[in-house]
Amino acid sequence: MSGYLDMELLRFTTAGSVDDGKSTLIGRLLYDSKSIFEDQLEAVEQASRNRGNEEVNLALLTDGLRAEREQGITIDVAYRYFATPKRKFIIADTPGHIQYTRNMVTGASTADLAIILIDARNGVVEQTVRHSCIASLLGIPYITVCVNKMDLVDFSEQVFAEIRANYEEMARKLGIRATLHFIPISAKYGDNVVEKSANMPWFSGGPLMQWLEKVSIEHKMGYDSQPFRFPVQYVIRPISDKFPDYRAYAGRMSGGVLRKGDRVRVLPSGLESAVKAIMQTDKELDTAHTPESVSVLLEDDIDISRGDMLVGTEGPQPTVTQVLKMHCCWFNEAEMQLRKRYLIRTAVQETIGMVQSVDYRLDINTLEKIEGVSSLKMNDIAAITVKCANPLVVDNYADNRTTGSVIFIDPDSFETVGAGMVQL
Repeated sequence: MSGYLDMELLRFTTAGSVDDGKSTLIGRLLYDSKSIFEDQLEAVEQASRNRGNEEVNLALLTDGLRAEREQGITIDVAYRYFATPKRKFIIADTPGHIQYTRNMVTGASTADLAIILIDARNGVVEQTVRHSCIASLLGIPYITVCVNKMDLVDFSEQVFAEIRANYEEMARKLGIRATLHFIPISAKYGDNVVEKSANMPWFSGGPLMQWLEKVSIEHKMGYDSQPFRFPVQYVIRPISDKFPDYRAYAGRMSGGVLRKGDRVRVLPSGLESAVKAIMQTDKELDTAHTPESVSVLLEDDIDISRGDMLVGTEGPQPTVTQVLKMHCCWFNEAEMQLRKRYLIRTAVQETIGMVQSVDYRLDINTLEKIEGVSSLKMNDIAAITVKCANPLVVDNYADNRTTGSVIFIDPDSFETVGAGMVQL
């Protein structure tokens, strides 16, 4: 069991246009890697027969909602967990319909890798651009482009080469900095999914599963080299005669390393102290690493509340500001309006804010930056400026995905209506 727990974890998301085969691909990964139970397979076989399918419809392994099964589409984000002898995986299967683009943002927000599916018959389409743009904005370090349904284009090397060239040109225009990898596949028949395809001898690379098992996740190891960040989620102050002066600050490490004796600064107040102890449940640690959850005790009794952030006194500092510039994806059917009050929430901070301006909206079809926009519709992607009632402690999203992310909440309905990536 300890060996399993110690295995590396890769989180990846799938995205693509409708009917590109995302759910089928994940079903094939689970089926061919023997990562499904006998009763799950029997249920899928029965559901396939009920729908009149001649073959087992592997997409039903992930399209779990009744509405999804009935319509044959993915609506919500479906998370699946599986493992091979080399690595553990969490998959986020996200919808392809344009009206569910917001779900793709949710599913991709914690991903290490994005699989973008392209139908070999259709090539790069609007949703390909949209999902690639979102993957880039979310800072996903690896984009793997799977050109699916190669069986329907006679496994043509020329078709694959043309789609690859078109995608690379689009990625250049978008300014995508992720590492790109291309694989021709047929999810329905398993070509280049878990096993290398005999139908495409011209492809010198390995199958998708091999790539997922070996792709580097050194960016996770890079947490230790990040500046120290510790958003305070809870102040522990027991009402007890046994611990009359005990005060600890609980939270989850969001960057860097913390050691006993380190000097820390509290933001936004700017007060400083030294780390007296680091606790994890009832165990004292000498060192804490991101993303561990710990409690921190300080040498000095200073005023610290939920929403404050502990940072190192050396190295790059977060920005404390009431004015935020960010890229935003709007989630809600109700349009985003200038000067409307929203709850703005970061890692653990929350304040009232309003959108001062839409600096530009990105036209996904032309990649043009459209200025003079005064509102955003659902699924729009834009650069905006937000004014907050109270100062927030943030980093550039490219530097820290946790302390650089923001969500917008409607104060009346408490719905999450948008998400932002801070651009300092």
